[in-house]
Amino acid sequence: MTSLAKLLAEKQRLLDRLEEGPGVHERDEIERLLAEIDEALALLDDSRPGISGDRGE
Repeated sequence: MTSLAKLLAEKQRLLDRLEEGPGVHERDEIERLLAEIDEALALLDDSRPGISGDRGE
């Protein structure tokens, strides 16, 4: 499984958990982890020029 696939799978697991209505503290932790995953996905996207779209560079 690639890094991208692992990140996307973890993101989906966390989003599913949010739908279950966790408590405030758990929700905060899940949102923190989702932010970290989104940052990692953005870094992966930036490291793969031409795959996610042309920025005109």
